[in-house]
Amino acid sequence: MVGGHHHHSAASIGQSAGERHRPRLILVLVMVTLFAGVELVAAVTTRSLALLSDAGHMFTDVLALGMALAAITAAARARSRPKAQRSFGLYRLEILAALANAILLLAVAAYVLVEAVGRIRNPHSVSAGPMLVVGVVGLVITTAAFWLLRRGAAESLNVRAAALEVVFDAISSAGVVVAAVIALTTGWPYADPLVASVIAVAIAPRAFGLARQALRVLLQAAPAHIPIEQLRADLAAIDGVVDAHDVHVWTLTSGMEVATAHLMTRTGVDPHGVLDRARHLLIERYHVEHATLQVEPETHRGCQEVVW
Repeated sequence: MVGGHHHHSAASIGQSAGERHRPRLILVLVMVTLFAGVELVAAVTTRSLALLSDAGHMFTDVLALGMALAAITAAARARSRPKAQRSFGLYRLEILAALANAILLLAVAAYVLVEAVGRIRNPHSVSAGPMLVVGVVGLVITTAAFWLLRRGAAESLNVRAAALEVVFDAISSAGVVVAAVIALTTGWPYADPLVASVIAVAIAPRAFGLARQALRVLLQAAPAHIPIEQLRADLAAIDGVVDAHDVHVWTLTSGMEVATAHLMTRTGVDPHGVLDRARHLLIERYHVEHATLQVEPETHRGCQEVVW
């Protein structure tokens, strides 16, 4: 049997997708932290539930961004100082942070809904002028934050989690602006809690989606864009290969997918050529750049496929 290993690009330099976008995450964290403090003070002084819910969401973002940065930093340090018992480093911390972010979003949504029901039953007026100013400033800041994270969101689940929360902050700020305008022009007391309720309801489905994505990674399910049966068939169709089994693909962290497979070859076939062709297939067709391949001749016995 011949073992083959292939590992390059982002994985070869040991840098995850989240790590590449760490400077922008830090900048967004500073922006959101400063504004969250301002918004909390404004929520108390204006008595606005919409502002309070947005401020709560902002502080959740502060925690979420801090967790994301801590996870990325820990993974980077583990890479630079690897431990024998952590052969894959601590890259999964990014996925755990993304799952925690989703849970926090759901908690914020539940709190806002409970508070909104209370405000609808017992309405009271808000200071709409300051509320409008803070809402507009929040919209500008969150839009700028999303612009900073948009590229990283396409590559890293952890950065995507942060960007998702920033998007909902922007939507929340827009809702605050709408509620403030309604209160200023009509004096209707239900605009503030109703807008807060809409914000809470809008948060839930996307938070569930983010949690589902993170759980797929933690459960080591194959990436959705890689059909395992087709991959197995493509590997088996490589020149010189008579069978492909024990084919597994999973995501280590965002942008890092890993594959293992056993390739059974015809007697006399050069295993080096088979390895090269299999690596090329995995990279070019499936974008899997980290693979461990075991090449075994068809005359070999005792290497049955694992059944669990």
